Amino acid sequence: MSRVRANSLTDKAGYGAPSFPYGAVSAGVITASSFDGAVAGVTELGTNATGTNLTLSGNLQVDGTQTIIHTDVLDVKDKTVGIGSTYPASNTTADGCGIEVYGGNDGNKNLTWERDTGTWTFNTGQKVAGVTETVGAGVTYMDGSALVLELDVNAATIYTHTCVADVGIVSFKNMPADTGKSNASTITVIYTQGTTAMGNSTTAAGIGTNVTVRGFEDGALVAGITTSVLTGSGTTMTLTETGGQRDFVSYLVHYTGGTNTTASSY
Repeated sequence: MSRVRANSLTDKAGYGAPSFPYGAVSAGVITASSFDGAVAGVTELGTNATGTNLTLSGNLQVDGTQTIIHTDVLDVKDKTVGIGSTYPASNTTADGCGIEVYGGNDGNKNLTWERDTGTWTFNTGQKVAGVTETVGAGVTYMDGSALVLELDVNAATIYTHTCVADVGIVSFKNMPADTGKSNASTITVIYTQGTTAMGNSTTAAGIGTNVTVRGFEDGALVAGITTSVLTGSGTTMTLTETGGQRDFVSYLVHYTGGTNTTASSY
């Protein structure tokens, strides 16, 4: 075994850097003020490693509790950015996930998903150039002798319904009702008369006389309540008597923030 002790190494000419055509093996620490080239077989970097202009041709995995990026431009090629990655993922682990923009003394700006209401939540107002709303078809079923038109507040904001009989109950389900947080939802229904006076065209059988609301909190539906719609000073609205014509009826459902299984909270 040979050993060389030297404060500095140069090439044979005495003024250049030495080369190692057959490689070099070190059992200790190599310190360099600069490095230009490639290092093969390195799987770990030491504690507090620093450098300039790092390019990786493979995958990068960062383990720890905090990753800080000081950069003016952050470009991500992937079309989808995952947040809250964990296993197993669920609505519970996704609760509170989102994006936060620091605002200092003016307050941070947040977009987060809430499990309580099953919705995305902004803590500031929004300004959009245009809004395209989701249109769904109302679901009907019988409750005793009453025809129920069920509208899912969380699935769409506009619904269509063709009247082939009187709607006895208009039902709103999945109404965000996080206790202590007042909010409101507007649902519009486009009613189309199937034939002349087929549904809800008389005062006695107008739309809105009977309404049920089922709130949504903590990831699940809560017990429903029964109430009626206020139309001016009345409690009903009649639809057209002409077959094929349409009525646009909008409902504003207001939750006061009180007990979400009590009718007086809506």
